[in-house]
Amino acid sequence: MSYADVYQSWKSDPDAFWMQQAEAIDWVEKPSKALFDETAPLYEWFVDGKLNGCWNAVDRHVEAGRGSQVAIIHDSPVTGTVQKITYAELRNRVALLAGALRARGVEKGDRVIIYMPMVPQALEAMLACARLGAIHSVVFGGFAAHELAVRIDDAQPKAIIAGSCGIEPGRVVQYKPLLDAAIEQSAHKPEFCVIFQREQEVARLIEGRDYDWHAFQYGVAPAECVPVEGNHPAYILYTSGTTGQPKGVVRPTAGHLVALNWSMKNVYNVDPGDVFWAASDVGWVVGHSYICYAPLVHGNTTIVFEGKPVGTPDAGTFWRVMQDHKVRSFFTAPTAFRAVKREDPDGLLLKTYDLSALETVYLAGERADPDTIHWAQRMLDKPIIDHWWQTETGWPIAANPVGVELLDVKVGSPSVAMPGYDVQVLDEAGHPVKPGELGAIAVKLPLPPGTLPGLWNAEARFRKSYLDHFPGFYETGDAGMIDEDGYLWIMARTDDVINVAGHRLSTGAMEEVLANHPDVAETAVIGVSDPLKGQMPVGFVCLTKGVNRAHDEITRECVAMVRDQIGPVAAFKLAVVVDRLPKTRSGKILRATMVKIADGEAFKMPATIDDPVILDEIRTALQTVGLARETA
Repeated sequence: MSYADVYQSWKSDPDAFWMQQAEAIDWVEKPSKALFDETAPLYEWFVDGKLNGCWNAVDRHVEAGRGSQVAIIHDSPVTGTVQKITYAELRNRVALLAGALRARGVEKGDRVIIYMPMVPQALEAMLACARLGAIHSVVFGGFAAHELAVRIDDAQPKAIIAGSCGIEPGRVVQYKPLLDAAIEQSAHKPEFCVIFQREQEVARLIEGRDYDWHAFQYGVAPAECVPVEGNHPAYILYTSGTTGQPKGVVRPTAGHLVALNWSMKNVYNVDPGDVFWAASDVGWVVGHSYICYAPLVHGNTTIVFEGKPVGTPDAGTFWRVMQDHKVRSFFTAPTAFRAVKREDPDGLLLKTYDLSALETVYLAGERADPDTIHWAQRMLDKPIIDHWWQTETGWPIAANPVGVELLDVKVGSPSVAMPGYDVQVLDEAGHPVKPGELGAIAVKLPLPPGTLPGLWNAEARFRKSYLDHFPGFYETGDAGMIDEDGYLWIMARTDDVINVAGHRLSTGAMEEVLANHPDVAETAVIGVSDPLKGQMPVGFVCLTKGVNRAHDEITRECVAMVRDQIGPVAAFKLAVVVDRLPKTRSGKILRATMVKIADGEAFKMPATIDDPVILDEIRTALQTVGLARETA
C-alpha cells in the first residue's frame, strides 16, 4: 500500500483502521470498539479493553521465545561502560522491582515519581510501575528542587525512585540533596524513596524513608502483570506551561501502545530485532516513547545513551555508538547535529567509523533548519527525515512514512500528516487558509490514539490551553503552512510569528537564511518591540569552530542575506554574534525568554534551562547593540 492508500484507509473508517492496528497488541480483554466519543470534545480510545503495558513491552517477547535477544544496551561514555540486558533478564529485574514496590503498598492508580539519570534502572522503574498499573511521572534528573517539589505536590506520589547522582562531562551532579530539598518544600510527602546508589556518589539515606535499590528488593516475590483498562493512565509527563505552572500531560495505556507499535515500522522502518536509538533522555517525551516503550513493545533493541553529542569524548561519539551497536534507525534533535557540525564541520571523525548498518536518520524536537539537514545528507549519504510531534501527542503528527513508502523529501518540511491526524492551517477566526498561506496549525478532533485525553487533575486548563481557541480542533501552538502537495511546513511557534509594520513574518524563515551563511553554525531570530513598526527582528548567530573573521563583517553579510532573500519588508537590520544560545536541556532555544530580556520585561527563570549563565551573556550582547532595556 502507498502512503495515500494508508491515510485514506484511516480517513474512510477510523474505527476499523485502529481496531486493526490494535490486533498487534496483547489484550487480556479486547475492546469492543476503538473510539469512545460520549464526552466530546474529550475523546478516549479502547476504553473497555484490558491489557498491561509491561507485558506488551517485555513478557510477551520472552513468552514468544525471544528472551535471549538484547532488549537494552546501556552505552555510557561518561563512565566508560557498556551493559547489555536481554528481554529475559529485563523481565526478571522488572518483576522483582515491581514486587518490592507492591510489598511496600504501591498499587494500581498510585503515582510514583522517577528522578533518574540515563541508566537502565530508569527504564526498569517505568516498566515496574506499568507492571503494577501504577502511574509513573519521570522528572528529568538534576531538575531544581523547587520544580521537583511542584511536581510532587501535583502528582502526589506514594513513592519516589531516584538515582544518587547524574554524570555530566567533567562533573558529578548530586541528585539526593535536590530530592531531599524538594520533599522538604512540598506539602505532599511520599511514603518512601528508593535510591539507586552509583559509585560516583553514594548518597546519605534517611532512616525510615529511604531504601537502597538492591536492599529494597531483597527477599521479595516478583510481581505479575496487573490488567488495566484501556484508558488507564500509563504516566504523567510535565511540560512547561505559559503560567509557570507545569502541565501534567496524561498518557492512556492502550492508545499509547497501539500508536507507538504502529509507528515503529511505518515511520521508523525497523523490524523486531533491529537496533533503534533515540538519543534523548528519559525525562523528555522522546525518552518515554522512543527509548522505553515503542522499541520494547515492537521487540527492538533500544539504546540508553549516557553522554553528549560532543565532549564525551568528542564529536564522533554518535558515530562510534552507531558502529559498535549496528544501529539501523537513529533519532536525535537538530541541535545535537548542529553541535557536532560546529565541532567537526568536515566530518573528519565520521570518516573513521563504519556506519553501514545505519539506514535512516530522524530529526525532531525543534525546527530542523535546511542547512543542518543538507550537512547531514552530505556527511552520511543517508535519508535525513525531519518529523514533527509534541509532548502532548506522544508520537509523530507529521512524518515521512519510510516504512510504508519513502516520499520525496522536501528539505525544511516534516512531510505529511500521519493516519489519525487531520492537520489544518487556520486563520485567527478559525477558517482554513489557502495552500501556501501562513496560519495556526491545528488538528481536527478527535486526536488519534496515544495522544493526551487531558491534563492531570486540570480539565478546565486542558480546554483553555488546547481546545477553546478553535472549537472542534486541537491547537498545536505552532504556525506554518500546507503547500499544494499537502506537505506541512512548521515555521515557528505561534508566539514566534512577528508583526513588522502590519506584515506577519516567520522568524523561522529568517533563521533559515542565516543558517546558510558559511560561517554560521547556529542561529535564532526574535522579535523585539519597536515603537514605530510594532516589532523588529534581531538575529543571533553562533559561529562555526575555527572562524576568525571580524564579527561586524559577518553580521553585515547576514543582514544583507535576509534583506536579499526575504526582502526589505522584513526590516532585518541587526544581527549579533554570540558564543552560545540559551536552551532547554532537550535543545529547544528559549526565544521567548530572549524577547523578555530585550524588552526589559520580568521573567521567571525557565525550569528546563541548560545553563542560566547564558542569559547574562545574551543580555550583554543585546546591550552592546543598544537593545537590552532596563527590567521593569
